[in-house]
Amino acid sequence: MATKKNIIIGKSGIISKYSDYCLMHGKKPDSVYKFAKENGFEESHFYQYFPSFDILEHHYFLEMFNHTLEILEKSPGYEDYSGPQKISAFYFTFFELATANRSFIIFALEEGGRRMRNMVKLKELRKAFTAYAELVLEKPFDVSNYARAGRVQDKALREGAWLQLLSIFQFWMQDSSGGFEKTDIFIEKSVKASADLVYNSPLQSLFDLGKFIWKEKFTA
Repeated sequence: MATKKNIIIGKSGIISKYSDYCLMHGKKPDSVYKFAKENGFEESHFYQYFPSFDILEHHYFLEMFNHTLEILEKSPGYEDYSGPQKISAFYFTFFELATANRSFIIFALEEGGRRMRNMVKLKELRKAFTAYAELVLEKPFDVSNYARAGRVQDKALREGAWLQLLSIFQFWMQDSSGGFEKTDIFIEKSVKASADLVYNSPLQSLFDLGKFIWKEKFTA
């Protein structure tokens, strides 16, 4: 009886085959052993990268983050952007990648109808993104002489950016507009409102964002 020849496959290849399996079958593979054999590699090779399917899904979103940064760092002018411009560019690029992989992302985050519980799958993404946000966002206040205040400010910036990314994620998952153009509008208004809140006068931008959310949630 013919058997599949074992193949050499990397981390990204395993993630790709896993996402394909989930979308084709509408469920996770029954076991790592069966998944590996069906794809022509040894079970031990899977465990070189992931201890379980759940952790693989965590790394799926981390890979999206890494790929987003690779694209941005190759973009002309990116290094000269301000902090809010870099965050905005990150969101637009990240959700362009997300849209190209929307089916699996929806599968992963809505598995079993437990969206809130499934948000733990963004754990690795959160670590990477908050570190990135803290690095690129300018500090609005000079608190160099006050270490505790500096730590509070840094935490506020990175956690605020993370909550913003989550809000965009939620909006994008429910967006039914052509080409997800309403998500693009939401990103633009959200970044402008948050930048104004931190660095400038916030009232007009916050009003515009609130009006947009009200229209989409309650009058659509």
